[in-house]
Amino acid sequence: MFEKLSRILIPIAGKLNNNRYLTVLRDAFMLSFPLTVFGSIIVVIINLPFLKGWMGDGNYATFNSLLNIAPSATLNIMTLFVVVGIGYYLSRSYKVEPIFGGMIALVSFLMLTPFVLTQENGATIAGVIPLDRIGAKGMFLGMIVAFIAAEIYRRVTQRNIVIKMPPGVPPAVAKSFAALLPACITLGIFLIVNIVVTLTLHNNLHDLIYHAVQAPLVHLGSGIIPTLIAIFFVQLLWFFGLHGQIIINSVMEPIWNTLALENYEAYSKGAELPHIITKQFVDIYTVGIGGTGMTLAVVLTILIFLKSKQLKQVSKLAIGPGLFNVNEPVIFGLPVVMNPLIFVPWVIAPMIVTLITYFAMSTGLVPPPNGIQVPWTMPLFFSGMMATGSLMGGVLQLFNMAVVFVIWFPFLKFIDRMNVRREQEEELNQAAIAGKDQTVGM
Repeated sequence: MFEKLSRILIPIAGKLNNNRYLTVLRDAFMLSFPLTVFGSIIVVIINLPFLKGWMGDGNYATFNSLLNIAPSATLNIMTLFVVVGIGYYLSRSYKVEPIFGGMIALVSFLMLTPFVLTQENGATIAGVIPLDRIGAKGMFLGMIVAFIAAEIYRRVTQRNIVIKMPPGVPPAVAKSFAALLPACITLGIFLIVNIVVTLTLHNNLHDLIYHAVQAPLVHLGSGIIPTLIAIFFVQLLWFFGLHGQIIINSVMEPIWNTLALENYEAYSKGAELPHIITKQFVDIYTVGIGGTGMTLAVVLTILIFLKSKQLKQVSKLAIGPGLFNVNEPVIFGLPVVMNPLIFVPWVIAPMIVTLITYFAMSTGLVPPPNGIQVPWTMPLFFSGMMATGSLMGGVLQLFNMAVVFVIWFPFLKFIDRMNVRREQEEELNQAAIAGKDQTVGM
């Protein structure tokens, strides 16, 4: 059965893993990661529960206003980072000047962005970019525009429609002139598109894409069933030795990140969080308990309860990295890959934990993730508290780890008995060989 599945899944997974656009999309989101983590750290500091009582209302308001520029300059404008990243990495993959690809993608996106802020009373302010246009609400348009702009730029460049400078001109000047025609052609196309949409539809592409594409996809991705399907395939691909996170997250990450940004925007305004499932929901409550498959519970179970020398040796090597959610020593040392004895707990445990987590948050026992970016290497308990802004977020992680222990224990016990029996037989064989050697020596 596993051989038949591998023959089907491995070619598909390989194509997804090597797909140029999915790779670029993944790298673009990683470009924004250090910036948004900094903003998230500042948000955590601003919202420490004891600060307001310690500082007093006036001092706390001043403190808040001074620090609040950090999340505004990082988390609230994440779409800009993604747009630049897509333009840069896609251009680089085609071996054309990447920095111009990133900048052209950014300006193309801004060309379609209405510089008008509509207030709650209906009044408008011209010459202002609303933050939601360059944040969660503009994410999908930003990605679409960035890919198209970078493709136009590289096609024009590769067809040699450029201004060539004579030898001896400084390289920076030569590159700028070489990018001039491709930039003008690309930006001109998007300017025309914006004019046509504005005059014919009396609307803007931001609102059109948001309602036609982004809102339906985000609604679908926020459901528990699509999330369970995604987690199932992550585990299944890892079982066959393929990096499930990279493959599946390349498809789902734009949706999960958009959900996270919408939660953060609501959190920063003090409003109710609109979503349970976000990027942090998946990362903190499936990956954040020892890595993919939540194997920290597996490592601790082996160290405390099992007897096999081989398993204990693997666990001793895995416990350090596992505390920081790196679990390749378990995946390839236990092993998980192509091991039918642990296929069931490997696939089932994350899905059950996901259901428990969703239930706990949907019933109000634990707050949903507030959209703050938490480094994936943050240890258990602390990551749960940071992601939810509540002690209960960390407690839920500990409970989930206990659930993983219950699911895995009978399978690990069975493997342990097999390994102990084999190890004892090997010791007896070695003792017998040693005895024969001594006899021959006499």
